[in-house]
Amino acid sequence: MAAPHLPGPVGFVLGGGGSLGSMQVGMLRALDETGIKPDLAVGTSVGSLNAAVLATGDAADSTERLRKIWSQMTRHEAFPGGVLSQVRTLRHTKTHLFPNTGLAAIIDEHLGEGSGFDDAKMPLGVVVTDVETAEPVLIRSGPLKPALLASAAIPGIYPPVEHDGRLLYDGGLVANVPMRQALAMGARSLVVLDCAFPGQLPSRPQTFAEVMMFTAMISMRNQAVLEAPVAAASVPVVYLPGPAPIRLSPLDFSHTEELSEQAYQSARTFLDQIVINGPGLYGAPGLVT
Repeated sequence: MAAPHLPGPVGFVLGGGGSLGSMQVGMLRALDETGIKPDLAVGTSVGSLNAAVLATGDAADSTERLRKIWSQMTRHEAFPGGVLSQVRTLRHTKTHLFPNTGLAAIIDEHLGEGSGFDDAKMPLGVVVTDVETAEPVLIRSGPLKPALLASAAIPGIYPPVEHDGRLLYDGGLVANVPMRQALAMGARSLVVLDCAFPGQLPSRPQTFAEVMMFTAMISMRNQAVLEAPVAAASVPVVYLPGPAPIRLSPLDFSHTEELSEQAYQSARTFLDQIVINGPGLYGAPGLVT
């Protein structure tokens, strides 16, 4: 089947969602098989990490690189320490439960220590939140690691990051699915890989860390529901569906391969059926029913 026609430049928009970011691996595989390629990529939080791997690698092997990265990812690697360690960290810092050292090590290992936006083979944008203004900031130049650490700095989970004269938090606070930012980068079609929604409903939080993630994800969903129709008024917005809803903590890394495969099947079925006829919303944010 021929790939759906999307006016270029095509922007891939990768949203945040903790361990649910593994779904984007399956979505990217489906897009690749359907013949839909990105001309630029923009991401928030874990989506910024996936977007950076996508943008800095060769198109032929980026999805496979991501699959290998996610197959090795563990909760301890991304969120080091048990409950007692979290209490000590919170008591010492008064702002967060986990250090971002594990995340920094992941970035260095898979993107290269000292890597920068100049290493990207396509335009790459990373979205963060400026603490002073509470507004989204699109970072497109400089070193990658501080931008990626800031983009994933969920308040209460990770520490804020000082970068380029600003104190920054997770971009998901204000632009978890950064469609406006992709349009600002020149995209004339959007393909949205939203790993927080649709398809996934957070499990009932059992720990303080999960309460923080649950709160963030509900805010993320509402942003996408409001912003997708606005973007779709001017360009085609292909909003990939997630797999059938399951309750899963975004701190749980034990189901990454399962989520990736389910997301692939859902995205592939969807892409085989859609026909693009100009601007509009193809698919939608929100839970699958």
